[in-house]
Formats: sequence, C-alpha cells, structure tokens
Amino acid sequence: MAGMRPATLTDSATIPLPRRPLDPSDQVRRWYENELGWPLVPGAPGSPPLLRMGPRFDVLDVPAEAGRAALRHLTPESPVAVQGDRMRLLLAAGSAQEVPGVLDWLEWGALPLDLTALGEGGLMEAPRPPGQRPSTAVRRPVDPVPGEAVRQWRAGLPGPRGVRPLPPDRSASVQGAAVWLRPPEPGGEVEASLPTLSALGGGGGAPDLVRVLDTVATRCHRLWLRRTCAQSSACP
Repeated sequence: MAGMRPATLTDSATIPLPRRPLDPSDQVRRWYENELGWPLVPGAPGSPPLLRMGPRFDVLDVPAEAGRAALRHLTPESPVAVQGDRMRLLLAAGSAQEVPGVLDWLEWGALPLDLTALGEGGLMEAPRPPGQRPSTAVRRPVDPVPGEAVRQWRAGLPGPRGVRPLPPDRSASVQGAAVWLRPPEPGGEVEASLPTLSALGGGGGAPDLVRVLDTVATRCHRLWLRRTCAQSSACP
C-alpha cells in the first residue's frame, strides 16, 4: 500500500551479540593444556591456577641467586620459572625423591639449605605464558606445595635428610606473579631438557642433576653464611 514503510526486523537471532573479552585464565589454561599438555589445577578464588608435579616433571625451589649460578648446567631449552626472590628449576619426573640422597652423598645433607624439592602430588603456581600481559586484578601469590613424600622429609620423619622446611616468613618474601625465565617450548620434548640423575657421567643430552644440586647447595650455604655473619656482632 502506498505510503507504508516496510516492517523492521526485530528478530534477536539476526543481531550478533557482543563478544566477551577472553578471560585471561582461559588463555593460561589453553596454553598449558593444549600447547604443552600439562593439566592445570584450579587455584583458590583470586589466585592463579596451579601446576601439578609428578606426571611430567618435578621442581627444585631455590633462592634466585642460587638458581642463577646453576643455569650454566642446564640447556637453553630447560624450563626455569621465577617468582619474587625464588627460582624454580624443572627436574625430570621422580627426581625430587633423589634430592635428599644426592645431597647426603655430596655431604650437604646435614647443613641448613634453603631449598625444597617438589615431587609427586606437589603444586606450584602456573607462571604466565610468554607474551601474556599481567592481569590488573590483585592476585594472591601461591607458595609451592611439596607433596606428601617430600613433606615427610622436611618434617624430619623417617627417610632421607637434606630438604629443609620453608622459612616461616617465606610468604611475605614472595611478591608478584610467577613468570617464565626460560619458558617450555610448545610441541617440544621438554623431558629431554630436564636435569636427571641418570645423566651422571655424561653421554646424554639431559643436564646432570648432581652438578645442579652441588652448585645450588654451595650458593645456598654461602647465602646462609652471609646472613649469619650479618646478624652476628662478632663479624667484622
């Protein structure tokens, strides 16, 4: 009919809905689970997701200064993470159980070393994937959880010695999110670059766990001596 305007379509199905921005936690999960094949464990509300030790790797948690000294024993592909004043060196799966015995063999087992081996069942904060901007939300840092076997060693229950408990003020010293100093390569064989006891004597491409532990323990002991000297009035 002349003078009539065509009806306006109001079907909501024809109007695209606004796309929600991608949740940063989804980006983290996709990178770890799809690119690396590392399953994540949800963290507490307001905290980052967690990585579980055991299936693919263990972790050696050390002071950053001690960890830097051990980097020369690793390959460029060996993953290393940093959070605050702590460094986390990824080890071959099962290596955490070897740490106390190796420290005893190196004659470091009876000394106060500020290091922790995280083995089967342990958890640590998942570092941000490379290139991802930090979240603007306030996020509570997560201290690593060593797992039942290593927790028994640290608590002084029967078993090998050498893994010391975390200092009581550790949570105050850890600030900010965990980040990768040397990120794992998606699609690569990460396990081949991890320190292992089976590399003792050379002959393989994996780093030697004994060399890593000896260097880290030496630096940890120097740090302990430095702190002790600074706190003692008898030191010049």
